[in-house]
Amino acid sequence: MVFCAFKALGRFSFQPLSENPLLGPSASKLDEMGALQRIFLTEHHQTWRLFTFPVLHGGAIHLVINLCSVIFVGIHLEKEFGPLRIGIVYVLSALFGALVAALFIQNTPAVGSSGALYGLLGAMLSALIRNWKFYTNKVAAVTSLICVSVINFSLGLLPYIDNFSNIGGFVSGILLGFLLLFSPQLDRPVLRSVSLILFIIVLAGCLVAVLRGVNINQYCRWCRYVDCVPFQRWQCKSIATSCETMVSNAQLTLTLTCMSNGKYKVFPFTNLSQLRINDLCSLICL
Repeated sequence: MVFCAFKALGRFSFQPLSENPLLGPSASKLDEMGALQRIFLTEHHQTWRLFTFPVLHGGAIHLVINLCSVIFVGIHLEKEFGPLRIGIVYVLSALFGALVAALFIQNTPAVGSSGALYGLLGAMLSALIRNWKFYTNKVAAVTSLICVSVINFSLGLLPYIDNFSNIGGFVSGILLGFLLLFSPQLDRPVLRSVSLILFIIVLAGCLVAVLRGVNINQYCRWCRYVDCVPFQRWQCKSIATSCETMVSNAQLTLTLTCMSNGKYKVFPFTNLSQLRINDLCSLICL
């Protein structure tokens, strides 16, 4: 059995693709690094995860695609509107996306670094709408916006990447774009005022809902499919798993048997933490 991908990289190798298709760490390691789960917010009150959630990536594939997209979109926006305003959009969209994700999050690890990217995409859309008459190549601008959005949203259908943070970041980016990305010649004070009021209302509403522990999944049964597509190799909803553990000190092996389906696997090591055993148990019980 293969226990990691690209074993030649040593300690920098990845978990098997069956465990993390993004070439990244295990679920327990993501939790350790600051990933978001509902239980961490409602029972352990670890609100600091709302700040680590927007800066984490699910794996190498997520990291590369996200950074390339941010560079592609960000450079264009910075040239036109300057780094200060784009930086404000980026940071606020990341935090706004984390709040929206917290309303839909389940008890599976999730990261949301793409929320800030979608904030830039939303700001780009607002700039397109505001300055539509002055764009010489409208088709190229709209096509690039759609392509980047579709690629990253599709990536969010895999485990560990939260698509609701993308939606929240996009909405935030649109409002902040109307508020901040303007030129003196095309300033519309009424539009900026309305955008500011809407942003404050939605931000305050999401913050209050998160602090009160609102779980929108209770009212929307199909919403989880926006964030994850079920597949035979992973689950889109958290399920309780239990495994029988048998350690052979003579052979230095660990045998895990799923109590629900009877499947078992033998691992050639015994020095595993309980969190890592829980990861492996979840895989066996799929």
